[in-house]
Amino acid sequence: MSTLMAGAMSVVLYSAYLSFPREIKGLDYWAAGLILLALGAVLFSLRNSSSGQTFILLCANSTLIWGVGLAMIGTQKFYGRKPAWWLFHLVWASAMLGVGYWLVIQPHFAARVAVFSFLISIFYINQVAMVWRYGERHFSTIFFGILMLLQTLVVLTRGLLAVFYGGAQVNLTSIGPFQSIYLAAGHFMVLLLAVSFKAVATRRLQTILERRSTLDPLTQVLNRRGFADIYAKEHALLRRESTAMTMLSIDLDYFKKINDCHGHATGDRVLVDVAAVIGKALRISDHVARFGGEEFIVLLPTTGLDRAHHIAERILLAVREPGRDGLPTYTVSIGIACQTSADEDLDGILMRADEALYSAKERGRNRIEIASMPLPPLRAVPA
Repeated sequence: MSTLMAGAMSVVLYSAYLSFPREIKGLDYWAAGLILLALGAVLFSLRNSSSGQTFILLCANSTLIWGVGLAMIGTQKFYGRKPAWWLFHLVWASAMLGVGYWLVIQPHFAARVAVFSFLISIFYINQVAMVWRYGERHFSTIFFGILMLLQTLVVLTRGLLAVFYGGAQVNLTSIGPFQSIYLAAGHFMVLLLAVSFKAVATRRLQTILERRSTLDPLTQVLNRRGFADIYAKEHALLRRESTAMTMLSIDLDYFKKINDCHGHATGDRVLVDVAAVIGKALRISDHVARFGGEEFIVLLPTTGLDRAHHIAERILLAVREPGRDGLPTYTVSIGIACQTSADEDLDGILMRADEALYSAKERGRNRIEIASMPLPPLRAVPA
């Protein structure tokens, strides 16, 4: 059962590795580790049917260590850590020396079990630490971490029983309460750990797709959809606390000329540079979005016109600096619109900011213009 589960889940994880974005790493190592665990189980089943029993047992132990070790490497890569191949090889070499000694030179079943259990638990402990330190506080990650901790405790318990009570308590071919628990845990943990890791990877996939749906793929700032969501939250705050917020409409001057003279690849680099320059001029609470082409929108929550004009001047000066990363010199025009009433919606403030931007373009570009405040709604006067 354990072998079949490991083989089936290796196919599932490898299929996910082929179809998931490259940002999600480690699935291939987990798939390879499960294949090795299945192979190790097959080798153990052959230990009494061949004259080379010692060799088969050594190969089976080595294969199981590789399987669990590759899962550890996969977890490290998933969380963006450098794979600890030195630990992988150190544990494998130490385990093989210990198992080989107590198998060939001085046969002792309990000692072999203790050496194998304590050393292989290092891989599990490492993964528990990875989940605790770098894992997202989400149900899938918590579930994965709990299962990994339970597996660690089961393996360590077998090693301790081998040390204190001898081989009779840990011999899986005999009948006993611990043997039943260990075999049940072994069967189901292979499946549950693989499924839970797949769930964690799927959660990562969901996060990536959500981020891609709200970010501009070129500049990695917000797109229209992401900006609309942010504006809705800030608009609710404005309505609740009667604050103000200001919007900057920023457009590159003569961007078509840059594309025609230097190529679209250089034009893309200019767009990325503009987004970076704008981002450096903003506060953490501010938001920048690309609305297509060469137009960027900046939302400044709880910000009046004076502060917004100061930020716009910083952006204007920063983009004028020549020769950044070999890029052609370029300028921008900026329109500013301040919103103080919750009755105005996104389309309204965008329209006013765009009108100010068009005014800056008409007055010579490379400048800032401020939009007039919206007229208050007409109210009926009682007769």
